[in-house]
Amino acid sequence: MSDRSLSLSRRRALAQLAAVSAGAFASSRLFAADAGKTLRIGYQKYGNFVVLKARGTLDKRLAAQGVTVQWLEFPAGPQLLEGLNAGAVDIGTVGETPPIFAQAAGVDFVYVGNEPSAPRAEAIVVPKDSPIQTVAELRGKKVVLNKGSNVHYLLVEALKKAGLAYTDIQPIYLAPADARAAFVQGSVDAWAIWDPYLAAAEKQANARQITDGTNLVRNIQYYLATRKFATAQPQLVRAVLEELDLVDRWARDNIPAVATQLAPLVGLDAGILEVALKRTAYGVQSVAPATLEYQQQIADVFSNLKLIPKKLDVTEARWNVA
Repeated sequence: MSDRSLSLSRRRALAQLAAVSAGAFASSRLFAADAGKTLRIGYQKYGNFVVLKARGTLDKRLAAQGVTVQWLEFPAGPQLLEGLNAGAVDIGTVGETPPIFAQAAGVDFVYVGNEPSAPRAEAIVVPKDSPIQTVAELRGKKVVLNKGSNVHYLLVEALKKAGLAYTDIQPIYLAPADARAAFVQGSVDAWAIWDPYLAAAEKQANARQITDGTNLVRNIQYYLATRKFATAQPQLVRAVLEELDLVDRWARDNIPAVATQLAPLVGLDAGILEVALKRTAYGVQSVAPATLEYQQQIADVFSNLKLIPKKLDVTEARWNVA
């Protein structure tokens, strides 16, 4: 599989990025000419940015200030950060691992906020009838995942706990849609994936967890902005975080309503989304020093494995705002 599938996945990602970048040039020129008039938010198919977009509260708040919000959807965190690096995105949300790969690649961003840890919202799964019962049994097996995504760190830590090295498995790097196809077709032995794809795989694709992130990783969701934007427009960053926190707190207490609202937007049954939402953490926070220390730990793991090209100082991506 692999070469052809990987090429197809790359072509899809590049095509999407090209479309987003092309659409962003006009708004980039507007932003340069009159800073703050267009706010470009990168989001993924699931999460509180989707709820915020649907509720329209941020759009209304910023419209009163003459600011238009442009919403740009990406399939996963690494692709979103490609958009941020290309100048197509001002602020977005990703899991804990994509920022490490992005910083290593020279993307100039800052951490502006995060949500509490949600270790149960990602897992390594196998087909229900697979003989594999534990992570230790993945030796020599094909494990599919989105390279540089939050589950990449989960896989590394799960293997370490099971006494395996990363080189003991055959990693197959695919975006979620292609990864699911490979999993369903039996082309791979296991899949490292996050919610709501995880909940959907358990319900629709007979997937069975062999581990989730509990006692392995924190699985923190971060809000990132380009350094240029966060420095020039801190008030807009704060407005986004405030509205996210409000919608987060509402969502925590209204999971069935959120699931119903999200269902037509993400193409999954409300029941599946309720499972995923109950494994989610809620409440936007400032990025504490201890949280950056955790990010440094992840960076060190990936640099030691030679999966990123150099050692990082994660604090270089701290948002220093008055």
